[in-house]
Amino acid sequence: MTESNTHSTDDVLGGEQPGTTEKDPQDWATGDEPMTGAQRSYLDTLAREAGETISADLTKAEASEHIDRLQAATGRGADS
Repeated sequence: MTESNTHSTDDVLGGEQPGTTEKDPQDWATGDEPMTGAQRSYLDTLAREAGETISADLTKAEASEHIDRLQAATGRGADS
């Protein structure tokens, strides 16, 4: 086995990791770009269900934050 194929005994796949893949939306490299079409569509649905109106001129990061908030408010979120 070559050195590149050896792994420490501490390496695991599939176990719980402490948020290593989650980044704050404000830290995203593309967070200041306009929201995606998918974000816009989902936000429209969530806002209607929550009885809110939201600006359609959001960045990806802002849209993500609204999605998280509205998922919790409507019970659609994974953590709900």
